Amino acid sequence: MTSISATSVPAASAPASSAPRWRWLPAPDTWKYHALLAAIGLCVLGPLGGLAASYMNFSIGFYVSGQVLAGILGSTITFGYGANGKHGANYIQTIAASVAQMSAMAVVLQAMVWLGVPQPAVWKVMLYLTCIGMFGVGVGMLLTPILVDRMQLPYPSGLAVANILRALTDPVLLRRSVATLGSGMLLGLVGGIGAAKTAVLGAINLSSSTFGAGMVVGARIGIPTIVAGLTGLALHPFFVSIGWLKPTDPFRKITFLIGLGLILGASLVDVSLILWEAARRLRASTQRAVAPAPTGAVEPWKRTNLERLVVWVLLWGVGIELTGTFVMGVPAGFMLFALFLVVILVLVTGISTGMTDSTPISSAFVVTVLLLAALGLRDPAIGMIAATVLLVSCGVAADMQQDRSTGWRLGTNRTIQFRYQVGGVLVGAMMAVVYARLFMSAYPVLTLDQTALTADQQPGAWVSAMTYKFVGALRSLTDDKPYQRTAIWVGLWLGLSVQIVRLVVKANAAYGRWVAARRSGYVVDFLLDAVVLPSPYAYSFGTFFNLPTSAWFGGGGTLSSLYNTWNEKRERRPGEAGVLPTDMSPTSLLGGGLIAGDALAALGLGMIGLAHTLLG
Repeated sequence: MTSISATSVPAASAPASSAPRWRWLPAPDTWKYHALLAAIGLCVLGPLGGLAASYMNFSIGFYVSGQVLAGILGSTITFGYGANGKHGANYIQTIAASVAQMSAMAVVLQAMVWLGVPQPAVWKVMLYLTCIGMFGVGVGMLLTPILVDRMQLPYPSGLAVANILRALTDPVLLRRSVATLGSGMLLGLVGGIGAAKTAVLGAINLSSSTFGAGMVVGARIGIPTIVAGLTGLALHPFFVSIGWLKPTDPFRKITFLIGLGLILGASLVDVSLILWEAARRLRASTQRAVAPAPTGAVEPWKRTNLERLVVWVLLWGVGIELTGTFVMGVPAGFMLFALFLVVILVLVTGISTGMTDSTPISSAFVVTVLLLAALGLRDPAIGMIAATVLLVSCGVAADMQQDRSTGWRLGTNRTIQFRYQVGGVLVGAMMAVVYARLFMSAYPVLTLDQTALTADQQPGAWVSAMTYKFVGALRSLTDDKPYQRTAIWVGLWLGLSVQIVRLVVKANAAYGRWVAARRSGYVVDFLLDAVVLPSPYAYSFGTFFNLPTSAWFGGGGTLSSLYNTWNEKRERRPGEAGVLPTDMSPTSLLGGGLIAGDALAALGLGMIGLAHTLLG
C-alpha cells in the first residue's frame, strides 16, 4: 500500500471567517456553530451509525466503519460553508463515528447474557464503558504523533473520508453519493420488513444487511466465506466421527475455534511484518529529521497539551481499575494486567488499521483471554469483563487515529477534534446499553446462547458471530476439553502456513507482472484469493457464520465485484483512473445504505414488538 509522501503534509488550515452561503447557518468557530455540528452528530448521524453498527454485530457479527457514511452525510450539512466546510464535516464524522463505535459494543451485554452473568445495573455498565472509552481516546491520542505524523501511515478509510470532504465543492458528486445511499436505505428497509413479515423471504433467510456488507467488502472476502461454510458442512460427519461434535450440533460449534486459530496464526505473521515495517519507517523518518525543527514550528492545528493528555490517561486508567474492581467485581490484578496490555495492543491495532484498514479487536480480545487464562483465569464472566477493556480501548483508539489521519490531510484542529470524540464516546456508552436492551427485549432469540444450541435450533437471521466467538473462546479456554484446544492449534498452524505462502507468492515480482499484464494471470490470482488459498481472515468469517448467512454475504460481494469490474471498463478514460476512492463506489454506497435500512427496519419492528409486549 502506498504511503503518504513526506512532502504532502497539509498546510495549516485557513481560518473559516467567510460568511456562510446560507443565512440560517451560524458563523464558523462560534458556540452556535459547534452546537449545530455536535447536535447533528450526537442526535442524528451518531445514533443512525450506532444503530447500524450494533445491529450488524447482533445479526452478522462484525460492523462496517461509520466514518465514510458520516462524512458524506455530514458534508451535506456543512456544504453551505464552502471549501472550509470540510472541517465542520470532519468534526461531525468524528463525533458520529465515535457514537457508532461505542454503540457496537452492545454485544458485551449480549455476551454476559449468554454466559449467564447477572445483568449489572445500567449505570454500572455505562460508567464502566465510559471509563474504558475515555481511556482509549487518550491512549490513541498519545500515539497519534507516532502513527500519523511520524510514520505517516495511509489509513485508507481516513483517506477516503478526506477525499469525500474535499468534494464539498463538487455538488454533483455530493448529490450522487447521497442519492445512492438513500436508495440503499430504502431497499434495506423494504427488505428487512419483507424478511420479517413475508413467509417466502423468511424461508430463504433474506438479510439485506448481510448482503450489503458483502457489497462493501467485495468478492475476494465474500466468496471465501461461502467456501468456508461449504467446507464446514462437508466436514461435519468427520467432526462427529472423532467426537468433536454431536450429530445435532452445527458445524460452527467447532469451526469457529479453528477460525480463531486462523486469525491468530495469520496475525502472528502480519504483526511481525507490521512491527518490522514500523521500525523501518521510524528509522527512515528519524534520518530525514536530522536537523531538529525549531521551537514553535508545529502547526497550530496540530498542537496538543501533552501533560494534560498524560493526566487524562492516568485518571481514566484509575477509573477503569476502580470501576472494574469495585463495580464490576473483577480482581484488581486482572484489571491491571488488562490495562498494561492496552498500550501494546493499541499500538499494534493502530498500525494494522493504518496499513490495512483492518482493526483486529477480536484478536486483541482473544489474546487477552489467553494470557489471563495463563495467569490463572478460570471464570469466563470475569474474563469477559476484563477483556472488554481491550475490546473497547483498541476499537476507540484506532477510530481516534483514523479520524486524526483525516484531520492531518485537511489541517483540522486536533484539540477540537479530540473534544468531539470525547462527546461521541460519552453518548455512545449510553447508546450501547440502550441498543442492547432494546434489541434483546424485542428479539428474545438474541438472549439464547447459540454455543449450546443444536444445528436445527440455530437462528437464521441473528447469528451474532462476534458474541459466539467471544463466548465460545472463553468457555473453550476455561472448560477442560482438550479437543477444543487442539482445534485452535490446528487453525493457528493453518493460518500461519497459509499466510506465509500467500505473502511469498504475492511478493514474487514475476507473478505480480503476470497478474498485472495478462487476463489469465488476473483470473488465477482471483481464484487464489477467493477459493484455492484465501486469506485466513476472510475464510474465518465462514467458520463463524451459518451457511445461509455466508451465502448472502458472499453473494453481495460477488455482485459488487462483478459490477465494479464492468463499470470500470465502461467508464475508463485516459487520465481519469483513480479519481474516486473505492469507498465511494456505487456498490459500496448502496451496501452501506442496505445495512442502515435493514437496521432501521429491525429497530422499527423491534420497537413495535416491544410496545406490544409492554402494553399487551
